[in-house]
Amino acid sequence: MRLGVLDIGSNTGHLLVVDAHGGAAPLPASSHKQPLRLAEHLDDDGAVTKKGIKALTDFCASATQIAEDKGCEEMIGFATSAVRDSVNSDEVLAHVEKHSGVTLEVLSGEDEARLTFLAVRRWFGWSAGRLAVFDIGGGSLEIAGGADEAPDVAWSLPLGAARMAKAWFGGGRPSEDDVRALRKQVRAEIARDAGNLLRPGAPDKAAATSKTFRSLARICGAAPSGDGPLVPRVLELETLSDWIPKLMDMSDDELADLPGVSPSRTHQIVPGALVAEACMDIFDLPALEICPWALREGVILERLDQISVVVRLH
Repeated sequence: MRLGVLDIGSNTGHLLVVDAHGGAAPLPASSHKQPLRLAEHLDDDGAVTKKGIKALTDFCASATQIAEDKGCEEMIGFATSAVRDSVNSDEVLAHVEKHSGVTLEVLSGEDEARLTFLAVRRWFGWSAGRLAVFDIGGGSLEIAGGADEAPDVAWSLPLGAARMAKAWFGGGRPSEDDVRALRKQVRAEIARDAGNLLRPGAPDKAAATSKTFRSLARICGAAPSGDGPLVPRVLELETLSDWIPKLMDMSDDELADLPGVSPSRTHQIVPGALVAEACMDIFDLPALEICPWALREGVILERLDQISVVVRLH
């Protein structure tokens, strides 16, 4: 079947059209995305602004038209932390549905971590053994771990790169004291529940996914995306730690010139790097393997599993 997956993240709206059937990897057929930066379109009360709501609604309407034009039988729409955490989320969802016809499901942080874990597990397979997965989004950090397809532990923290950029870098470059305070806060939040993942012992494989980790890996020497998804890519803690002081001294133009960095995300690179470094340090992981599959693929795989069950029952 041809399936459309509409992913409303804290940074970007992304429609992925795939040809999918049970027992096979989803095959991307078309992709349409637009920077929405919802995590940065929040007012002082934590509500998505009218500008943010309009941008989201317009994107959903255009994505619906594209999905229809591409022949999608079904479209699954979901939103993550920016909508989830906004104080006017019900208003946002109602406006989107009324003016675009799209019904968005708001994923909980735990579901986001669980579905991302499913995608990473399917990508690496059972030979990965006990798996730990980290995902830095725009609004939140997801952590999950386990030996099966469903993680034993999965949780979400408000440590997304866009959220950190707005809170700590909104007035320009923070001072050394501010960076130290940010670093302390990030590490305290991650360490608070670290025992959930650490208790059973070190994972057999530790993986990371999504744009922030991919960009950091590329900066640190990983293969470019043009080499294809099957090329192994690794982010090493030692290399990342060496890069962080350099990244902090760079202008936005200099950051944008780095491989793998989008001009619209330059302000998120340093906070994202600090979160990534904290994850690797606290969980004693010298390296993370980059997985090309993430939340969208997890949503697709779960839907295919549901369809396969219905088919078997009939």
